[in-house]
Amino acid sequence: MSPEVSLIIPVYNEADSIGSLLLEIKERYPGFELIVVDDGSTDDTVQVADKAGATVFSHPYNIGNGAAVKTGIRMAKGDILVFMDGDGQHRPGDIGRMLELFPKYDMVVGARTRGGQATFGRAIGNQIYNWLASYVTKFTVRDLTSGFRAVKAPIAKSYIYLLPNTYSYPTTITLGVLRDGQSVKYLPIEASKRKSGKSSIRIFKDGVRFLMIIIRICTLYSPLRIFLPVSFTMFLLGCVRYFYSFMTEGRFTNMSALLYISSIIIFMMGLVSEQVCQMRFERRVPNKRVKKHQSDDKKN
Repeated sequence: MSPEVSLIIPVYNEADSIGSLLLEIKERYPGFELIVVDDGSTDDTVQVADKAGATVFSHPYNIGNGAAVKTGIRMAKGDILVFMDGDGQHRPGDIGRMLELFPKYDMVVGARTRGGQATFGRAIGNQIYNWLASYVTKFTVRDLTSGFRAVKAPIAKSYIYLLPNTYSYPTTITLGVLRDGQSVKYLPIEASKRKSGKSSIRIFKDGVRFLMIIIRICTLYSPLRIFLPVSFTMFLLGCVRYFYSFMTEGRFTNMSALLYISSIIIFMMGLVSEQVCQMRFERRVPNKRVKKHQSDDKKN
């Protein structure tokens, strides 16, 4: 029988911390399937993880943290998938607290406190991302970028095609799960300092990438949440421009007309995108129901 829980740990040059982490997990949760995905490490990470008793999958070169997570999802056999970092920031004791919330919730995320953020700049950036994600999903997102989470396996596998190869995979799966109407629970945790390695996340470059992912997922699941504010802004600018030109020149200018027309075009594009999104969603949901009915028939 396949194990109930699969623990997936993406690693890159974390030989100093992965061994002790795996031993503690094995002691606390002996029935877990332990999967370590090495993303092209140049140290002894693979040997240490293998010696600690984990099933190790190795990439031939460094592809990305998200790519390692996707490999783990494909290989996992458990009903619930738990993701955590291998640098010692996440505490194995919190895994049990997360699993207690299943099957009531579809995904449980370890939400870091402000003190658990790596730097003050990262804390401010994450807060901005949380606000944007909350606007997109109409749900209070407490930690959008946390890599410590547990999710039901069928849900995680259904989002593999959306997950990027970079560190922004938590952002993508969070927005996807929430916009699909799945239940999410944020569990407060205390994150420790890194025991090995150094974070390769760059505030500006990766920050822009996170922002683009939020916009991309938003336009994929709820386009009007992007198109409507832009359309309204263009309309408002048109009104301001018309008021200014009327007061100074006493006429309606071409710039005002351009802004008004742009506002209408963007709004209509949003409506079309919303209809396409709705048709895609309606086509996806019946397929799930059909599969469920087929499995129920086989059981009967």
